[in-house]
Amino acid sequence: MKTVKQTLVFFSILFSAHFAIAATDLTAQENFLKARVMSHLQEAEYANHLKPVDESKKFRGVFYGFLPCDNCNGIKATLSLKDNNNYLLVTQPAKESSREFYEKGKYTWDDENNLVLLTPRDNESNTRQYRIKDEGTLIQLNDDGTQVTGEQADRYMLRRSDTVKSREVHIH
Repeated sequence: MKTVKQTLVFFSILFSAHFAIAATDLTAQENFLKARVMSHLQEAEYANHLKPVDESKKFRGVFYGFLPCDNCNGIKATLSLKDNNNYLLVTQPAKESSREFYEKGKYTWDDENNLVLLTPRDNESNTRQYRIKDEGTLIQLNDDGTQVTGEQADRYMLRRSDTVKSREVHIH
């Protein structure tokens, strides 16, 4: 009988200790989760103060257009402004069996003057400039940085793919 009492006492102590440990464990888990959430919030707030918003990131995307040409019917142009300020410009004259031309390089963003400047990787002196008309339209500028005037001025535009509802399919 004494062994049964001792066994019952032992199990009752063990049983109450189990609940005490479980309650302590649950509290510890809750405290850990709260600390983790606070840590992430502080990191997010700290990160927002460290990195200013880069306006050029809002303007990335693929732009399409059909530009005028002196010795052909026009030039299909696709300009892709990518991450890390890289770009890819694909052009194709609209004439029989014409091939595509690829140009890769870096672009810079001039928010003050509303310009995007393309600098080709192969020929850094052959830069191109585009004026930012709105968040979905780029206007190709002349070599001297002036905008084309006259009847064909509206034909020097590239429009971002997600802003144009219907467009000619460009496959590059």
